[in-house]
Amino acid sequence: MSFTLATWNINSVRLRAPLVEKLLSEQAPDVLCLQECKSPVDKIPLEGFHALGYTHMVARGQKGYNGVAILSKLPIADAGGEDYASLGHARHVAGKLENGVTIHNFYVPAGGDKPDREINEKFGQKLDYLTEMRDAFHAAKLEKSILVGDLNIAPREDDVWDHKKMRKIVSHTEIEIEHLAQTQEAGGFVDITRQDIPEGLLYSWWSYRAKDWDAADKGRRLDHIWGTSDISNAAHSSRVLRDARGWVQPSDHAPVFATFDL
Repeated sequence: MSFTLATWNINSVRLRAPLVEKLLSEQAPDVLCLQECKSPVDKIPLEGFHALGYTHMVARGQKGYNGVAILSKLPIADAGGEDYASLGHARHVAGKLENGVTIHNFYVPAGGDKPDREINEKFGQKLDYLTEMRDAFHAAKLEKSILVGDLNIAPREDDVWDHKKMRKIVSHTEIEIEHLAQTQEAGGFVDITRQDIPEGLLYSWWSYRAKDWDAADKGRRLDHIWGTSDISNAAHSSRVLRDARGWVQPSDHAPVFATFDL
């Protein structure tokens, strides 16, 4: 079985339902993982998605904030959702495909503006969230698992537009990168995107603040697809759909894709 998976921080699934439908129609991934849906589950606009063949969904939602959903052409069973760091946020949902693969969809806290938990509670919450993810992965000993989502960290020097300027900016600080690496290692995950695209600048997010985001190109790779080591060699064809950042009323994130032959 071969299936293509995409992950996209949509920044309001109701506001941008037409963009989701455009992606599903033009790119046709078998599975689409959305973050920052900003909607209760029962308010997600499913009619248009169903019409395009995405008749299966697992999701966790809340009004106006956070929210994660997995839309699928393939049958998928709800495999739970964890409230790491006890924030009361809808930031994780898992779904299991019929081939035994479990997909974990995450929206890791952004962490606020100051990379100091003593003065910025949100930064502490981000680190605690990653720590609890790490500990859960250690205990679970994951197999046949794919982790995707907006992890709000760009770990590599070539995952940001200027490493030196970004070293003290939330999303690229040393402590965040260390926490993310520990989480990845605990789950036995391989960074599929960088396995396929090992060199070169690569981004999935560009700020709304830039008047011309494309020309300025001050991006960060905040959105990730990982696979456990037992299935990582089955992954290929990774790409970022940069054009989606330029669609009308876009999300500030672009979708990231990978295909798995399993």
